Amino acid sequence: MNSTQKISRSAGFWYLLVAIFGAFNSIFVDPQLYVPGEAAATVNHILASERLFRFGILSNLVCTICFLFLANALYKLFKSVDRDLVSLMVIFIIASVPVAYLQTLKFAPILFLNTAAQRSAFEPAQLQALALMFLDLGKQGAFIAYIFYGLWMFPLGRLIFKSGPDFISKALGVLLMVGCFGYLVNFLSIFLALNYKALTSSWMNIAIMAEVLCILWLLIKGPKAQQPVLMKAS
Repeated sequence: MNSTQKISRSAGFWYLLVAIFGAFNSIFVDPQLYVPGEAAATVNHILASERLFRFGILSNLVCTICFLFLANALYKLFKSVDRDLVSLMVIFIIASVPVAYLQTLKFAPILFLNTAAQRSAFEPAQLQALALMFLDLGKQGAFIAYIFYGLWMFPLGRLIFKSGPDFISKALGVLLMVGCFGYLVNFLSIFLALNYKALTSSWMNIAIMAEVLCILWLLIKGPKAQQPVLMKAS
């Protein structure tokens, strides 16, 4: 296994962790605990499954850390393909980090509901409303991060497209570039309150498929080793 293959496997490993930890909260935690518009029901679910709620927040933090390691691995992997494109990709990933950490606002309900001073200062209904408000703010932070989750996929797709002449690399590159709009369309649909569920679902399915295939490509195949392009002396 050459150095390019090793870096590719490393990138695939970090990307797989990003996918696992990123999906944990949205697939296993939120559906069980979060009831949109129902403060009392949501609070009761959180208090009944507080450990699961904490693990959901922790998974988001770990996902973001793994995302940075992924950026480092992908930079090493593709810097000889196109340094400008790979730098743009890394910029989008880094920009997503502070936005993604807005999701830590979701931890506020635990502070409200488990602190005696808070319980004595507010009525139960007020505490429940505050808890739901911070949960909603955390979820909105996740939706804002969709901008960068989409944007970084476009330069990644271009890099994969340029990394090899074979059909698989080029097809995957195009799919990633198309899939990036899944996150962007999803964000715009939520931010502008557009009722386009079928459209956003279709775009997101493309984005998810592109990312899954990219993880497999990095783990199994990866790009061919390339030499940096040298400038000719004038």
